[in-house]
Amino acid sequence: MSNRICELFNVRYPIIQGGMIWCSGWRLASAVSNEGGLGIIGSGSMYPEVLDEHISKCKSATNKPFAVNLPMLYPDIDKHIETIIKHKVPIVFTSAGNPKTYTSYLKQHNITVVHVVSSVKFALKAQEAGVDAVVAEGFEAGGHNGRDETTTLCLIPMVSKAIQVPLIAAGGIGTGRAILAAMNLGAEGVQMGSRFVASEESSAHEGFKQKVIEASEGDTLLTLKELTPVRLLKNPFFDEVVEAYKNCASQEELIKLLGRGRAKKGMFEGDLKEGELEIGQVSGLLDNVLPVKTIFQEILDEYHIALNEQHNTKFLF
Repeated sequence: MSNRICELFNVRYPIIQGGMIWCSGWRLASAVSNEGGLGIIGSGSMYPEVLDEHISKCKSATNKPFAVNLPMLYPDIDKHIETIIKHKVPIVFTSAGNPKTYTSYLKQHNITVVHVVSSVKFALKAQEAGVDAVVAEGFEAGGHNGRDETTTLCLIPMVSKAIQVPLIAAGGIGTGRAILAAMNLGAEGVQMGSRFVASEESSAHEGFKQKVIEASEGDTLLTLKELTPVRLLKNPFFDEVVEAYKNCASQEELIKLLGRGRAKKGMFEGDLKEGELEIGQVSGLLDNVLPVKTIFQEILDEYHIALNEQHNTKFLF
């Protein structure tokens, strides 16, 4: 599976774990990296001293490359960058902001920079800013999402056609067959979030993990587009959001309803009623919580079976 992404990150497989808030600590990141993928610490839910601790523990748990996801709206982002540079983290994934802001500074410190986008327009802006690769994330993805609602099936070919830097596909990818499909669409790597949420090493609450694997088709929905679009599992809090829309709630009323700490309450603390439960549509395919090692075995086996079937398929037209 060697290609430009493998070479860029110095990994065996072009499989990248999503840098998900409250779910992506050092245990998950190091486990993914040890299996030959690229693990990512999700710094958006961490105080600066917590990120420092997670990077130190990750370095002790793996001798393979790993990355830090850096949401650019994070209030203490300068402190996070100082920590990343201090520890010589080799790769940073930036998101939720202008890639021009920090890309050149990070690259001056020999850090590989990848930016997450949801459209061709922003992929081109990221390339112009000098990033080393782009993650294009489709509408199916969990958590905070693009406003255009472009699905992965449509987004990846469009972005692949528009940019020259390596492309990583994200959104709705949780199986070996989906990885092969993304590669056929023009991606050179994939980023998977939801599948790794439902792993033993994920820092998500066990109650949330169980809720994820119980999910069926249609159990998630993109909402709160007036604030920041987010895909959520349906629960009593989600019902409150739906009711607010029925009552034509203003943006200020939606902000008040959302409050603070909803994601932590739901995904990390396990409040499945009042918490915000962020997960992707692919959760409808997941039916078990597994060790990262087993997840890799399953998706790689399925990928190779699908690839072999593809090679043996006769053209129909």
